[in-house]
Amino acid sequence: MELNKSRFSASPMRQVLADYTVSISELKKNPSALLVQASGSPIAVLNHNKPAAYLVPADTYEVMMDLMEHVELAKRLEERQLESALS
Repeated sequence: MELNKSRFSASPMRQVLADYTVSISELKKNPSALLVQASGSPIAVLNHNKPAAYLVPADTYEVMMDLMEHVELAKRLEERQLESALS
């Protein structure tokens, strides 16, 4: 079982946003081995050569969630500052 180095865009509308790709059927065989092979890089999981999901390490996902929370908090702060300036 081996990861494929991403060399293409799945379609003009669905760009592959990872350096590695794997088919769903290959993913089912041994997901842990794929994570080791990717060495922490995201893996695009393809279904009929189109991205169906992305597999990222837990640490990476946690950082992404933290960043999204910070963005949401910044938006709220900006909205409150605008409301305060208009009052």
